Amino acid sequence: MPKIVAARVIVTCPGRNFVTLKIECDDGTTGVGDATLNGRELAVAAYLTEHVVPCLIGRDAHRIEDIWQYLYKGPYWRRGPVTMTAIAAVDVALWDIKGKLAGLPVYQLLGGACREGAMVYGHANGTTIEETIEAARAYQREGYRAIRLQCGVPGMASTYGVSKDKDFYEPADSDLPTENVWSTAKYVRVVPELFAAAREALGWDVHLLHDIHHRLTPIEAGRLGRDLEPYRPFWLEDATPAENQAAFRLIRQHTTAPLAVGEIFNSIWDAKALIEEQLIDYIRATVVHAGGITHLRRIAALADLYQVRTGCHGATDLSPVTMAAALHFDLSVPNFGIQEYMRHTAETDAVFPHAYTFADGMMHPGDAPGLGVDIDEALAAGYGYKRAFLPVNRLEDGTLWSW
Repeated sequence: MPKIVAARVIVTCPGRNFVTLKIECDDGTTGVGDATLNGRELAVAAYLTEHVVPCLIGRDAHRIEDIWQYLYKGPYWRRGPVTMTAIAAVDVALWDIKGKLAGLPVYQLLGGACREGAMVYGHANGTTIEETIEAARAYQREGYRAIRLQCGVPGMASTYGVSKDKDFYEPADSDLPTENVWSTAKYVRVVPELFAAAREALGWDVHLLHDIHHRLTPIEAGRLGRDLEPYRPFWLEDATPAENQAAFRLIRQHTTAPLAVGEIFNSIWDAKALIEEQLIDYIRATVVHAGGITHLRRIAALADLYQVRTGCHGATDLSPVTMAAALHFDLSVPNFGIQEYMRHTAETDAVFPHAYTFADGMMHPGDAPGLGVDIDEALAAGYGYKRAFLPVNRLEDGTLWSW
């Protein structure tokens, strides 16, 4: 049995903060897992270092399910983003080790490939509709089959999803949270105009997506979805805060626009009613924040029973370790839908050398044993942690709102 003899937490900031867990076995085999929780990175690092790593030493690295249950049920205090991100890091590192010991890529251990690659979507954004359309054209020329559209809102100084750097959007932008101003009334007027312009410019052979980012009430989301129906959106993401899963019943009553939610979900319980009542079409839970590959497979299996497909979060607030893990997962699950893909910077790619590739609008994790990704610890050591917060949102009258 491969016995765990060491595990260490590596915090690095090649342009943005990442937390990585590296587990080592007595035969020298190592595995990596992502433990990044955007804006709360050090909380997970401390949880791992102080409370998880001591419990791993001496355990059989092959016993992935048992270790997952131990870390979930053992502490008594369950779920939550810090706990589930830490569990995910351990879980993914163990899958990496198992793949290396078997001499197989992780997707083969998960049952093999269900498809030749995972369709991904890119992020087109601009301060105006015209800028967003031009960015979308660039993605289309690169071979993307699906594109997320976000544009500035007239009268608003800043808008979620719109950045100065068109290639490397990073919302965690300040040592203390910046405050953005929001107007639903102004926003819902511009989005149908954006989609109308996009269909005119891009045609109907490309999937168009949009992220509402929890900004609307259910009835507002229903109205926006109905307004966008003529343009056949691939999905509307995070239409309303999903703590109240029943809120999506009201949205469903008013629009047939497909709905996606779940990037901030931690467990299957966050999505249970949404899936069982078929209130969503895509579940966006991700490897790093929903307990790793082991737990994400459970969520996908439940979703498959109700014809809900996967659409994993894939922004730059997860490292290439999670990108690789997500692609192994994507390739193996029967109800895969789409994978978000935000390109990392050259500095990040150098710190995390990886085998995954992009071609013709799809990505593949590669066939290297394990995940096919690692961390260059010497290079990582040159990028010290820098505190960075996500923004907060206020209405024009000063009321704090969902960012």
